[in-house]
Amino acid sequence: MISPVRRPLVIAGVCLLLLVFGLQIAFTVHQESLTWDEGDHIFAGYMMWKTHDYGLNPEHPPLMKLLGTLPLLNQPLTIPPDQHRYFKSEAYMDGREMLFAKGPEYAKMLTFRMRMANLTVAILLGLLVFLAAYEMFGIGAGFVALILLVFEPNVLAHGAFVTTDVGVSCFFFASVYAFYRYCKAPSLGRLLVVGLAVGLALATKHSAVLLVPMLVTLVACEVVFRFSGDDRATRALRLVGGLAGVAVIAVVVLWAFYGFRYNARPGALRLDPTLAEYVMPLKPTEAKGILLLAKYRVLPESYLYGLADVRAMANGMPSYFFGKVYTHGVWYYFPVVLLIKSTLGFLGLLLLAVAAVIAGWFRRWREILFLTVPPGIYLFVAMTSHLNIGARHILPVWVFLCAFAAGGAWAWVESRGWNKGWAYVVGILLVMHVSASALAYPNYMAYSNVLWGGPSQTHKYLTDSNTDWAQQLIAVKKYTDEHGIKDCWFAYFADPFLRPEDYGIPCKPLPTPDSWFEGVQHPVPAVIEGPVLISAGTLTGFELGSNVLNPYREFQGLKPVAEIQDGVLVFEGKFDVPEAAALSHVQESEALLKKKKLDGALAEAQQAVSIAPESLRAQMALGDALMALDKKDEARTAFVKAAVLVKSMEPVAQEVWVPKVEKKMAEL
Repeated sequence: MISPVRRPLVIAGVCLLLLVFGLQIAFTVHQESLTWDEGDHIFAGYMMWKTHDYGLNPEHPPLMKLLGTLPLLNQPLTIPPDQHRYFKSEAYMDGREMLFAKGPEYAKMLTFRMRMANLTVAILLGLLVFLAAYEMFGIGAGFVALILLVFEPNVLAHGAFVTTDVGVSCFFFASVYAFYRYCKAPSLGRLLVVGLAVGLALATKHSAVLLVPMLVTLVACEVVFRFSGDDRATRALRLVGGLAGVAVIAVVVLWAFYGFRYNARPGALRLDPTLAEYVMPLKPTEAKGILLLAKYRVLPESYLYGLADVRAMANGMPSYFFGKVYTHGVWYYFPVVLLIKSTLGFLGLLLLAVAAVIAGWFRRWREILFLTVPPGIYLFVAMTSHLNIGARHILPVWVFLCAFAAGGAWAWVESRGWNKGWAYVVGILLVMHVSASALAYPNYMAYSNVLWGGPSQTHKYLTDSNTDWAQQLIAVKKYTDEHGIKDCWFAYFADPFLRPEDYGIPCKPLPTPDSWFEGVQHPVPAVIEGPVLISAGTLTGFELGSNVLNPYREFQGLKPVAEIQDGVLVFEGKFDVPEAAALSHVQESEALLKKKKLDGALAEAQQAVSIAPESLRAQMALGDALMALDKKDEARTAFVKAAVLVKSMEPVAQEVWVPKVEKKMAEL
């Protein structure tokens, strides 16, 4: 208990640290353009407020989208008409169009206001971490935990974005902390708080379903270790009953965020594809489970649709790790990410906490379990997933470990005495943590510790939201203005969902994996002259599943003349880009083939091959056009060439592409 004399100082200290936390995040995001997922969340959130449509982005639950878009409600925005595209494309494209309809400055103003709304959740998270560590281990540990969180680069990087990562981290931690307090002293009030926290977590992100195994495991720990001294059977019955109550409250809270309506879309509007169609690629047990919940309307349709989407995404997505492209994830990805993207000070304090447990100085077993079991389960599930695209997916792990590391480190101070020097060790590690974070400002997204070369080198090991989440356009605009650049080329990671011209950047677009996926053509000559700007995420080519398909792999061996916010690389000179130049012809060939304009499709494919004979996509397009014209021998020649190119792919990519080419050959 804090004495009345010290209480004002403690409150002032906490408020000061939270102020520093908020200012760091605010000044950082003010320098960052709209990131990959924000336009999608913003449009969906705004339409939820205006039309109660929960089907524009069922990929994520509503809470953070609704909170973030509150500042838009009094703005005169132009809503693009629904073009009935795939729901993700629709929300991404419409979000960009809605925000930038009145120019970049207006869009930047709206973006900053929305981010400040979501910043409130990060502040709440900071307060909860302090309160939990203080209640569990004392005032000193509370401040250590808060300092760790306030200067945690990964939390700072995502602290105010209109996305779900900090939100789910906050309500994950709130749920476990509230359940800890309930286990210590059960009461109806505390049970209601647990249910509310779990409901808010469920309404933030679908990964919150992991609270089920977490809380069940913690109940088992409470029963087995008898922390309260109760009879095991009585204790088990009380806690299981408590969990049942939590489940009921949480589900009611979740339904409230969907307006207590089952249908995802209002009126006669329906999801396209339907939920029954969308679950078809899932495992039979997963699909049947989701459809059973839908049949009895246990959960809202939009929420169930999102669960199906999360499972589909987790079953496979290309990734980039230590210079290699994988068609799926690798199990050790996230543990290594923790080592790369944590400060050395944080890792040192974490090791100190583990050592304290081993040495016997840290024996608060209930608290240790509540701070290690949830992140352990979360990390284990992440490791079994094939979705390896960013540290943000394990952000809750850092939050729990901040409190655990603080408790363990403070145990050395209290157990060994101030005169033994452990306070200095803890202090030095905290200074290392704070200074490493401060030196990374404002490029927290790309943070890696000095053992890995720092933020400027992160893109060599990791990609996507580990370094480049398309947040650099404000900085790119500043760079082109300062260097007097009036003409340039730009392969931008988020194109076509976000566009450099929206921020006044005078670069012509180069094709990207997503412009390819969306069928957006960017005609390019076979030789271009710099400046050439390439996002780190695009340079790796990971979204294509193989570096052989990457039209910019020749740039990987070149040294850039500049790096903008550690995520956009600038190259000067004259460069051959035949595969990039061939892509628009391949796209046009495929489009004409669908329209049964076979001669035109063949001409475009031949043009693509003449520009880039070593392009796998060009050879496949040529084979398809020739096969459609019943020129089987010539088609076979193209597919044989494609088969040779496939053999140069990574082994896991060959597993995908060899059957594709063999199927084409079999059809001849």
